[in-house]
Amino acid sequence: MGERLPIELQNPVLPTTPVQQRTMAETELGSPANDVETVAARSDSSEKALDRLLPSVNPSLSSRKRTTSQCKSEPPLLRTSTRTIYTAGRPPWYNEHGTQCKEAFVIGLCGGSASGKTTVARKIIEALDVPWVVLLSMDSFYKVLTEQEQEQAAKNEHNFDHPDAFDFSLIVSTLRKLKQGKSVSIPIYDFTSHSRKKEWKTLYGASVIIFEGIMAFADKEVLELLDMRIFVDTDSDIRLVRRLRRDIKERGRDIEGVIKLYNKFVKPSFERYIEPTMRLADIVVPRGGGNMVAIDLIVQHVHSQLEEKTKNICPQIHKQLKMMCRRKDSLPDISERKLRWDMATLASAHQAQPLPKTLSVLENTTQVRGMHTLIRNKDTSRDEFIFYSKRLMRLLIEHALSFLPFRTCVVQTLEGENYEGRRFAGTRITGVSILRAGETMEPALRAVCKDVTVGKILIQTNHATGEPELHYLRLPTDISEDHVILMDCTVSTGAAALMAIRVLLDHDVQEDKIFLICLLMAEMGVHSVAYAFPQVKIITTAVDKDVDDLFHIIPGIGNFGDRYFGTDAPTD
Repeated sequence: MGERLPIELQNPVLPTTPVQQRTMAETELGSPANDVETVAARSDSSEKALDRLLPSVNPSLSSRKRTTSQCKSEPPLLRTSTRTIYTAGRPPWYNEHGTQCKEAFVIGLCGGSASGKTTVARKIIEALDVPWVVLLSMDSFYKVLTEQEQEQAAKNEHNFDHPDAFDFSLIVSTLRKLKQGKSVSIPIYDFTSHSRKKEWKTLYGASVIIFEGIMAFADKEVLELLDMRIFVDTDSDIRLVRRLRRDIKERGRDIEGVIKLYNKFVKPSFERYIEPTMRLADIVVPRGGGNMVAIDLIVQHVHSQLEEKTKNICPQIHKQLKMMCRRKDSLPDISERKLRWDMATLASAHQAQPLPKTLSVLENTTQVRGMHTLIRNKDTSRDEFIFYSKRLMRLLIEHALSFLPFRTCVVQTLEGENYEGRRFAGTRITGVSILRAGETMEPALRAVCKDVTVGKILIQTNHATGEPELHYLRLPTDISEDHVILMDCTVSTGAAALMAIRVLLDHDVQEDKIFLICLLMAEMGVHSVAYAFPQVKIITTAVDKDVDDLFHIIPGIGNFGDRYFGTDAPTD
């Protein structure tokens, strides 16, 4: 059985509010600046590190200080007065080709230690008012120390406030993948042992990424990936007081030790490497998170840039969206309705086309027709609904297994004769259920696949916006070589299925090894999935032609989860 790795995510939103974000746990005030040699002793390596700066700048400004921030593993939630923002990352919305509609908008946030970078980032996130965030901290990217460096760090003689302390190659590759909407693995740095933990965090693409750190502007390749550069400029005395309070209260250090480290590493490094990069910033925010005027201006600019980006990259969708809005009594916020209309746009061009060849519908025998009659009937009792749904699920999964690869083999019977048979030719079969309705199909899968490994994806529809929201993911760590049976009971627009398939692809599952099985699908959902992912096999017991204005399948089956579990559907 594969080990399961729980990964918390956020809800998928579409690419219209160009601001989706994702976040890695990040703390602003940094951890103790364990530091190494004096700045003078590192002059050669310092000059080499300066070559990373773009462009060469004259470090003759004022002085600041920076300490390393301790990257804590915090719950992936940011609660504001109006909403809960998910900060562990999530798959972004993908277009009809299965690719991201646009690249993410990356904001670089630089400043000295305890300058208020995280506070500014949180204020920006709250003001943008988007439920998905990526806040990526440089504190996760400290280099792995050698034995000698470990000894120095234990004596507070290793400089963590130097550009050479960071793994910029990993930072660049991580930001590039995030900007392209791909998943990434983020190291978790343990400041107690000065090493990376064994477990890494998985993050997914987003529309807006905030990258924060003391050396956020200290590398040419990183600077090229930033769409906006913000420098948080806070008085050095205030930052020193914050550092003293933190290190004495939270880390049990004495005043003399904190001041010694500050004077030896933090202050000189800030003056030499961090403060000179202020000239590279598009915006300088004095006084940190308390400067709401500056934060409001930043948010307005980000919104305008994102809206322009959406118009330029998805002009057809944007045009059709506006036309559809005009047909309503009032013009809704684009971010609230875009998913439904994106799905309609995605499928509308294919509705007149024949159903795709990747679709297989269970033969409509008298038995199958009879079971559909019972489970579609609004007067069917819950017990009968469950019984006949389970029967249909078993038939569906048996049918789906026939599409797996098999190889010829010869076995000997008890009578001593050879029999030419078939064996599964893959590595392993794994089931993945889209919660909650898809979970009802797991017993049928386990009944026909001995010792099958099962993962889970929690995707729920936000009834206020019509958007699918991805909240939870638990997959085997070694799923990449498996044939995956993705289970959901009904597929209307295909939004949740598209998202789930994208998650599997992000975990390196091959597209032609994914089998989407559903009791009932709408034609729109079939076309959406088949067009975005043409190698995914789609298997169902029936396909209904229409959906209503709320994207319910017509004639449909009702809300499968509510009927199966005996719960009430949420009110509109």
